[in-house]
Amino acid sequence: MSLSRVGAFLKTESASGVVLMMAAALALILANSAAAPLYDAALAMPVTVTAGGVGLDKPLILWINDGLMAIFFLLVGLEIKREVLQGELSSRSKAMLPGIAALGGMAAPALVYCAFARVEPGALQGWAIPAATDIAFAVGVLALLGSRVPASLRIFLLALAIMDDLGAIIIIALFYNHGFVPLAFGLAVVAGLVLWGMNRRGVRSLTPYLLVGLVLWVCVLKSGIHATLAGVVLAFAIPLRGAGATGKSASGTSAETAPLLRLEHALHPWVAFAIMPIFALANAGVPLDGITPASLLAPVPLGIALGLFLGKQVGVYLAVWLAVRAGLARPPAGASWTQIYGVALLTGIGFTMSLFIGTLAFPDPSYAVSVRLGVLTGSILSAIVGYLVLWLAGRTTAARG
Repeated sequence: MSLSRVGAFLKTESASGVVLMMAAALALILANSAAAPLYDAALAMPVTVTAGGVGLDKPLILWINDGLMAIFFLLVGLEIKREVLQGELSSRSKAMLPGIAALGGMAAPALVYCAFARVEPGALQGWAIPAATDIAFAVGVLALLGSRVPASLRIFLLALAIMDDLGAIIIIALFYNHGFVPLAFGLAVVAGLVLWGMNRRGVRSLTPYLLVGLVLWVCVLKSGIHATLAGVVLAFAIPLRGAGATGKSASGTSAETAPLLRLEHALHPWVAFAIMPIFALANAGVPLDGITPASLLAPVPLGIALGLFLGKQVGVYLAVWLAVRAGLARPPAGASWTQIYGVALLTGIGFTMSLFIGTLAFPDPSYAVSVRLGVLTGSILSAIVGYLVLWLAGRTTAARG
């Protein structure tokens, strides 16, 4: 990833983080005001789409979680593929440290959650909720610190978050599927093979990919596998040609005209400023009536909050320290261990991804408040403490300089 692309990405993600905060705040206001019945009714409103006598009938909240989030995961898949082929994950040396950090940052929060949630029957299915990082919020907090944080640490956070997203995709595919339908799955496989065939034949127009991708999404939705995974499969099928932003492919085509880059650049602002805020608006509303400090001590919200706040920082920091001590990787250039610890704290901002996995882990609405309470508490703590640690570390570094 070039420095100019990193800068543009950070700028978009930082602004997106602010919009996300506003959407989450609005959701909390609506859920705790006289507008709460209207808010709930709007999310439960049935929306029907039909074509050729075949239709889908779902409440609005599921169109958001199954439909719009499939587009979000399409963008995530495009970013992962580009980084693996051309960017910060394109070589073993580049991918080693963020990869190890991401593994630690997924394992430790899951263990912390299970330690607290195991006492409640059925609660262990939420083990993956605190394992996710919200890249927009994390980068947004990091951007507030400006030059106090070295550029290498920003790139490390981006690469770690992308690896974290890949881990979330694998977790969703393996553990959060319901009511498997073989026929629909078979049709989804056929659609996937068509996408693969178009890639192999060198099809560069986006339209055929998107049309087959829509068919794939419907088939995956009907198969019982979560529909967002269709976005990832589609992303991996879209071709990327060329060696860099200004390089040429084997056919002499500028890499900037590659289908993957065109789609990624087109989707990014829509996902950052529309899809993610809409998701936050639909899923972050926590009715606070009746909630007491004791509510946070229930197994599910406590496990989520501590998984995000404690598990993430311990898992990421310890993984980085062990990798460096073992000689497997080098720490980000110019970053102190205190700054690395601050970034480890920021990975505990789960928000969008944690809320999304929460909707998959606990389809029962009775868990909704517990999940949201735990995610918001852990994410807010991680953001505040992470910011303070990085701010103090930046002051110390500047004073010494």
